[in-house]
Amino acid sequence: MSKTDPGNFFEDFRLGQILVHATPRTVTVGDVALYTALHGPRFALFSSDEFARGCGLAGAPLDPLLVFHVVFGKSVPDISLNAVANLGYAEGRFLAPVFPGDTLTATSEVIGLKENSNGKTGVVYVRTTGTNQRGEAVLSYVRWVMVRKNDLSAAVEQSVPQLKAALDAADLIAPPGLDLSSYDFALAGAPHAFEDYAIGERIDHVDGMAIEEAEHAMATRLYQNTAKVHFNQFERANDPSGRRLVYGGVVISTAKALSFNGLQNAGLILGINGGRHVNPYFAGATVFAWSEVLDKADLGPCGALRLRLVATKDRICDDFPDKDAAGAYPSEVILDFDYWAAVPKR
Repeated sequence: MSKTDPGNFFEDFRLGQILVHATPRTVTVGDVALYTALHGPRFALFSSDEFARGCGLAGAPLDPLLVFHVVFGKSVPDISLNAVANLGYAEGRFLAPVFPGDTLTATSEVIGLKENSNGKTGVVYVRTTGTNQRGEAVLSYVRWVMVRKNDLSAAVEQSVPQLKAALDAADLIAPPGLDLSSYDFALAGAPHAFEDYAIGERIDHVDGMAIEEAEHAMATRLYQNTAKVHFNQFERANDPSGRRLVYGGVVISTAKALSFNGLQNAGLILGINGGRHVNPYFAGATVFAWSEVLDKADLGPCGALRLRLVATKDRICDDFPDKDAAGAYPSEVILDFDYWAAVPKR
């Protein structure tokens, strides 16, 4: 028996299968510093223990996207090592804050399988849960990924799950103890509160940021994501692009960091409704972003904005580039990400 693992192919998955992912990871302030260096977020709640204490927390929690990437990375060797592409996300819920010193583990359940008409690939749907050292779930989300078949003749039981189009406000959980009644808008960078945003409002985040080859590779290693499409240039040379694909999470975190300009007080993600990497992104192009307010909810200790974050490559967003009536995106659009974020009220 071989001691090496080639990863799972589509026909290796079974409905209801539970996958326990290696490796436990204790997250530290070093991870936070490197995450900041690679993506450039400036949200005060994750940058300052003192600011976070003023908001009722024990200290600065990890940016929820850093938690998401660490948990996601653990699932890659078992789920998407042989992926063609990660296709989307849904029903993402951040269930408890994560602080430096916490240890994260992850498990996934296969909740759907659908073979593609070409008979060479299939779509695998999984619900992944991240857990801390106390056995508390800190994150749960669904993703679906296109995976290659190894045995083209293999038959697979198929079922496609029914997923929520968006989380309800009742699904959102604010961190225990969160109190934004004394929120320091000046230190956070802008005076805009929950009441200042209107449904349908669009915000051009103005700034742009290029992602270099070394940066995306380092970020993806930070998350212990081993997907071949991000690292194996020898194999990628056979792809029409001839290049390594940037991990979509790097694009999400970069676009979210850019959203600071206009959404300075909306850093705390509470839920992920959905997301699509609508066109491939390769290193070197400059990322721009714009946001749309889709909905609002009053959660008591804070408000929540449902936001749609759209990112582009080498195209400024002052005209809000978007899909057309038929649902087709311009080639410069690389991300369409729908999420809920906590915002202080006046």
